[in-house]
Amino acid sequence: MIAKRLFDLFFALPALLVLMPIFVVIAFWIKLDSTGPVLFRQERVGLKGKIFQILKFRTMWVDAEGKGRQITVGKDPRITRSGEFLRKSKLDELPQLFNVILGEMSLVGPRPEVPRYVALYSKKQRERILSVPPGITDFASIEFRDESTILARANDPELAYIREVMPIKLALCERYVAQRTLWVDLLLILRTFKAIVA
Repeated sequence: MIAKRLFDLFFALPALLVLMPIFVVIAFWIKLDSTGPVLFRQERVGLKGKIFQILKFRTMWVDAEGKGRQITVGKDPRITRSGEFLRKSKLDELPQLFNVILGEMSLVGPRPEVPRYVALYSKKQRERILSVPPGITDFASIEFRDESTILARANDPELAYIREVMPIKLALCERYVAQRTLWVDLLLILRTFKAIVA
C-alpha cells in the first residue's frame, strides 16, 4: 500500500505542476462558455465504502443532475460546448489528480461509482472492489471509453447501464483487484494515454 501511494505521488505531483497552465486555460474557457463554477463535485464511494467528493471540470449546465439521469447519453443537451470537448478528450478528469494527492483516489484502480449504483453490488463485489483505492483509470475505463455513445443506442439507457454495462465493468474491476501490481498500474496508465491520443 505504501509503495502504491509513493507511486501515485511520484507521477501525480509532477503531472499537476506541468499541467497547471492547461488547468488555467480550461478554467477560463468554462467560465466564458457558461455560468457556474469551474469544478464539478459529486459524491462517490471510495476505499472501504468511504464517501468522498470526486473532482472534475464542469462539463454540464449548473443543476444538470436535477434535470435528468446521473449518466450521460450521446448528445446530452445538458452538456456545454466546452464540456463536449473536455469529455471527448477526457480532460474533464484532470482535477482528480487533486483527489490522488489527497489520498482519496489512486492513479489506477476501480472507477468510483455513485452510492446508488454501489447499492446494487453484491456483498462479494463490494468487499473486493472497495478493498482498494478507486482510480482515475482502470481496465473498465479503457474498455468503455465511449460508454455514452453505446448507451445512446438503448431504449432505456439507465437500465442498459445497470443490466449490460455495469456487470462487465464490475468483472473488470474484480480482475484489476486480483491482478494489481505497480507494473500493471504502469501498463494501464500507458494504455490510457494511447486510447486518448488514438
